[in-house]
Amino acid sequence: MLDNLQLLFVWAPVMNIQMILDGVFVGAVFALSAYGLALVWGVMNVKNLAQGDFVIMGGYIAFALYHPLHSSGMPPWLIIPIVLVIVMVSMFFFGTVVYRLIIKRVIDQDMFTSLLATFGLSLLLQQVMNLIWGPEVQIIDSELPILTAFDSFVTIPVVKILSLIMASALAVAVVVFMKTSRTGQAIRATAQDPRAARVLGIDTDRVYSFTFSLNAAICGAAGVLVAMIWVIQPFYGIVYSVRSFAIVTAAGLGNLPAVIGTGFGLGLIEQYTGIIMGAEYQVAAAVVMLLGVLIWRQIQMRRHRQVVR
Repeated sequence: MLDNLQLLFVWAPVMNIQMILDGVFVGAVFALSAYGLALVWGVMNVKNLAQGDFVIMGGYIAFALYHPLHSSGMPPWLIIPIVLVIVMVSMFFFGTVVYRLIIKRVIDQDMFTSLLATFGLSLLLQQVMNLIWGPEVQIIDSELPILTAFDSFVTIPVVKILSLIMASALAVAVVVFMKTSRTGQAIRATAQDPRAARVLGIDTDRVYSFTFSLNAAICGAAGVLVAMIWVIQPFYGIVYSVRSFAIVTAAGLGNLPAVIGTGFGLGLIEQYTGIIMGAEYQVAAAVVMLLGVLIWRQIQMRRHRQVVR
């Protein structure tokens, strides 16, 4: 570990630029997945343990679509946005089906029931993806060029730049939609007080269905980016679920800027953890961050706690 620290800060400090860039690229994916979870958690009070499996499912759909389109001679920079749109639409309808069959039946139950239902959904999706695509690790080879700098110490794949642009555009679109559209206003009203929203004539069941479907679409988009810049495997979903829960818990519900900032922060923490301590400790960094936030909030609550008289 000491040798790795010396490598980063003494012998080759330019490697920090590579770590920061990789953290930003990966953090954008984490932020997308976490924002979808924050929507479902904040509006419906459902803790979706299948969140990461939605991400992996979106990646596999993109993997299945990319190669036929690439074989047709279409350029990669055009294929990727087309695949992203198709995956988001497909995952949106998949989310609607899941809501009607499962989530609608547990949304008014206690937390344990929703956790158990989504955990069962997670196991089902893992096995279905394993049967269809197999247990091998897959990646989309976009064949886009790789930029280099500082005598090739820093490499920047163009596909990662494209993924960051698409993630940013999607985040902006979601923010504008939530703030300006009537559906977005209905979602925010339902999140604040479902009973009052029903009194005002808002169909909360339709809001819940749209919210869960939107979450599935966002996860699908994150899965496309994961398949392009990282790898996918049927049983990797739990990794993204843990990261999403850590980000949402640290940032708080309904706070998109904090979710995005925490996603980028977790991406940087994982990159440095992987280079200093080893790749096997990267996911552990998310758990440690979650524990740190919970401990800090508990300390803050004790400081402001007052005796009821």
